[in-house]
Amino acid sequence: MVPGGRSGQQRRRLYGTCGGGAERARSMPGGAADCADGAPRGRAPPGAGDGERCHWPGRRGGGARARGRGGAVATEGKRERPVRAGLGSPERGAGGRAGAGGAARAAQRAGEHPREEPAAPCAPGRGGRPAGPPGRGNRGGATRAGQGQRGLTAPVAPSGVAPTRAMPSDLAKKKAAKKKEAAKARQRPRRVPDENGDAGTEPQEVRPPEANGTVLPEVDALTKELEDFELKKAAARAVTGVLASHPNSTDVHIINLSLTFHGQELLSDTKLELNSGRRYGLIGLNGIGKSMLLSAIGKREVPIPEHIDIYHLTREMPPSDKTPLQCVMEVDTERAMLEREAERLAHEDAECEKLLELYERLEELDADKAEARASRILHGLGFTPAMQRKKLKDFSGGWRMRVALARALFIRPFMLLLDEPTNHLDLDACVWLEEELKTFKRILVLISHSQDFLNGVCTNIIHMHNRKLKYYTGNYDQYVKTRLELEENQMKRFHWEQDQIAHMKNYIARFGHGSAKLARQAQSKEKTLQKMMASGLTERVVNDKTLSFYFPPCGKIPPPVIMVQNVSFRYTKDGPWIYNNLEFGIDLDTRVALVGPNGAGKSTLLKLLTGELLPTDGMIRKHSHVKIGRYHQHLQEQLDLDLSPLEYMLKCYPEIKEKEEMRKIIGRYGLTGKQQVSPIRNLSDGQKCRVCFAWLAWQNPHMLFLDEPTNHLDIETIDALADAINEFEGGMMLVSHDFRLIQQVAQEIWVCEKQTITKWQGDILAYKEHLKSKLVDEDPQLTKRTHNV
Repeated sequence: MVPGGRSGQQRRRLYGTCGGGAERARSMPGGAADCADGAPRGRAPPGAGDGERCHWPGRRGGGARARGRGGAVATEGKRERPVRAGLGSPERGAGGRAGAGGAARAAQRAGEHPREEPAAPCAPGRGGRPAGPPGRGNRGGATRAGQGQRGLTAPVAPSGVAPTRAMPSDLAKKKAAKKKEAAKARQRPRRVPDENGDAGTEPQEVRPPEANGTVLPEVDALTKELEDFELKKAAARAVTGVLASHPNSTDVHIINLSLTFHGQELLSDTKLELNSGRRYGLIGLNGIGKSMLLSAIGKREVPIPEHIDIYHLTREMPPSDKTPLQCVMEVDTERAMLEREAERLAHEDAECEKLLELYERLEELDADKAEARASRILHGLGFTPAMQRKKLKDFSGGWRMRVALARALFIRPFMLLLDEPTNHLDLDACVWLEEELKTFKRILVLISHSQDFLNGVCTNIIHMHNRKLKYYTGNYDQYVKTRLELEENQMKRFHWEQDQIAHMKNYIARFGHGSAKLARQAQSKEKTLQKMMASGLTERVVNDKTLSFYFPPCGKIPPPVIMVQNVSFRYTKDGPWIYNNLEFGIDLDTRVALVGPNGAGKSTLLKLLTGELLPTDGMIRKHSHVKIGRYHQHLQEQLDLDLSPLEYMLKCYPEIKEKEEMRKIIGRYGLTGKQQVSPIRNLSDGQKCRVCFAWLAWQNPHMLFLDEPTNHLDIETIDALADAINEFEGGMMLVSHDFRLIQQVAQEIWVCEKQTITKWQGDILAYKEHLKSKLVDEDPQLTKRTHNV
């Protein structure tokens, strides 16, 4: 054996049965080369080109063989063969790749046959890998043969000379730069057309804004800020779950669902079941995570099948130059795209067949009825024909929210997610929306604080409680009845099990060490007890926390408290009259609910009574000592979001020095523990409303003017608010879309309509029936659909 060489067994054990580098051939018997990379037989060494393999030559010599993409073979050892381009045969069509240098291509273009030379060993490349001649697209070191020519041999570098790479031309550089730019463009995120909600579809290309649809720059900046805020919330949210239903099913069943937000566990190992044709009401206490769950579903952070499109109503439409009608119709992106394409092709006779296909698809989508359907939805939400053609920037946030709701109803998604859809609606629009959603035939999930609305719309109730989702069949009233029965039975079972456990433990303690017979009975009871414990015991019912809102005593002042004498009002000199010759008085025993259609002036009347607006004609006289507390929809905007509720209240009421006393005050409104010391911006909308109520109550008012106080509050909090109002010593005027709250606290119903105020002869439920009868007369189509459900 040559010194430094190895036996055959040693070589196979160390390197495997493979070919190797030429530099080891001199140390091997028979001139055989060990594999430099230690790759097993038939496997390409690291750095080899596609299809490149190493082969053990055997005892009788041979050499290392490298096969490139083109099938060309270069051998080294006793036998030398020309390298053929396997893919370059006329039968295969295209030219084979057997490596390449610039000389081969130049010779081919000149019509010369390259000279046949023996193959050279591959020079070591980067990282110790073999580096062959720089053929285009070949990392392994084969040469490039002429296209369509068979039997040509490729030139290779002589032994010991490192091959050089040909310099790319300017044209090749330009092509490479264009490819890189195209790749970067594909990787950039595409902007989704401005629409409210997540429709669960692929992003569309950005189209230039229409001439009448430009968005104001400050609005664009605010929208971007809101989007960034939503992204931060999504980043702080963690969701896990497993899809248990069939991927092609129209039902959604997810098991092992868990949801955390900022490390706080909102749901833990529960299940989400949403069946097609059902309308679900999602209920639970404020801050428990209802809106967070809807956001996770809308963003597809839970495994929802792709064929189910989702629309999640998140916020109002931004102000722009578009009209409400345009905003609603543009949300149907497929119909809008087809209409634009049909308009383009209408002038081209050559593509009339394509035009007919587009018209057939538009007919399937009822495109000719799209505008009428959008107008009907807007009318139901309170938009007159003139309002439907006004610019969106001329509307308040509440009206733009109605436009966003109209878009959600117009698009008809398979899964519709609505979070407090009755906020910013009056009683007329609430009644219309209730009748409209009754006909929804796919999957509807809504969060609402209105028991009356849940009763009218929902077929099922999902109760989010104790980090679980519990399902009940029926509307809200049926849910209350069923839950009460289940909890009563659960408590009976719980008490029975606890009695049995106590009895068996007592028996075991008394007779466990007695006579043999008593000891056997004690052992039997101990086994029975262990089986009960192992199978799981019934848990005690955990009731929701009860709140007790509180308005401090205001003291008595003699009547009249507020007198309205011949008051007329309009916003501008040439504008329409809102009120004309009003005359009435209110005292500390007043309990009035103001109702009426949109634009009738309910909120305007409260502003006139508080002095925020001055009457155009007439006079409003108020008692010199009267204090008025007004709750309105934009009171949350006055909160300092960087302060905690405790810090904010201490800042507003510096006369209260003790933190513990202020903690007790805030705790009355359902804010406890960490909620009192967390920044207000981290609280839910309902919890922010509670801070506002705490601030309002400690102003110690004589009169409460409440404008939509139930927005974002849960049902338990609304009940606590109703109890506090009934115990309040002062007067109260209420504007609300919650029929149940009005029924609980109002003694009189005043209808604001036709520039005057009239007293309704009856309760609020009778007024609701009156509104339904008006809907039948105005929208017969709605009544037909309701009867067909």
